[in-house]
Amino acid sequence: MPSTTPAPSDDQSPASRALADAVREIEHHVATAGWDAPVRVFALVRTQAALDAEPSLAAQLSPETLAAAQAQSWHLTSIEQEGLPQAPDLETLLAGLSWPATVDGVAVTAERVVLPPAAEARMPSDPDEALPWLLAHPDRQDVRLAVGVLREGSTWCAVRTRANDSDDQVGQGPDVVPGLVSALRATLA
Repeated sequence: MPSTTPAPSDDQSPASRALADAVREIEHHVATAGWDAPVRVFALVRTQAALDAEPSLAAQLSPETLAAAQAQSWHLTSIEQEGLPQAPDLETLLAGLSWPATVDGVAVTAERVVLPPAAEARMPSDPDEALPWLLAHPDRQDVRLAVGVLREGSTWCAVRTRANDSDDQVGQGPDVVPGLVSALRATLA
């Protein structure tokens, strides 16, 4: 994935910039654990609002984070969700999630295998045959998706390929993974 995808610009809203920062931070955090990881889900909350509601949280945050939260009203803290319900796939998991109004947004990381469209058209239709075929295909690409959405409408996506597993090779943009953006947005409804 080329690194030419721009980061959020100064003309974007504070919420959009904060979300892009949070998604990049989440993707980097997940990347440090390596590949072949499970789906991970994160609630996104405005840091200052979280501190107002739970002052003891300040002891868990760095001085830099506390200063950023005071300076930027949209500074976000990600809270990884543990004990997620069992689900046969990501779509089913997301369809079963909902968030209280105190959660400003949500982010998810997931790994997928992708093929060029021409190769995908030749994939066997039988699921028992398709998976081994897909995993053995020479043109397959393993990708990690990190996608976030905010209640106010902002979206941000980051995509890292196993073949170019470097922080400076992460593709980014607001609508890189539109299907996952829509599924996440539905959890906030």
